[in-house]
Amino acid sequence: MTIERQQIGQRMSRIVKHNGTIYLCGQVCKDATQDITGQTTTMLEKVDELLKEAGSDREHILSATIYVKTMADFAAMNAVWDAWVPEGHAPARACVEAAMARPELLVEISVVAAEA
Repeated sequence: MTIERQQIGQRMSRIVKHNGTIYLCGQVCKDATQDITGQTTTMLEKVDELLKEAGSDREHILSATIYVKTMADFAAMNAVWDAWVPEGHAPARACVEAAMARPELLVEISVVAAEA
């Protein structure tokens, strides 16, 4: 039983792999000055990049937990999410309203995926 960690930092690894399962650390947007649509779009771009690096893709996502600053942004976030998730490959998902690490952040995601 091996655990592989990639992009290891002091507080977390961005990717952890164990027994064919990939765990990504929480991902936020690339530009926090954008609205919820822009933040969700670039957040999911980062997920795509990490999944590729880890040997997976969005069709292999098992579960996602999405944190939104306010449920007022739920519909707009879902519009981006729905266009991003491949048809027939929707993962198990939860979405909760949460305080963010920085006030300008509107959305964050945590992803678990299988290796492709």
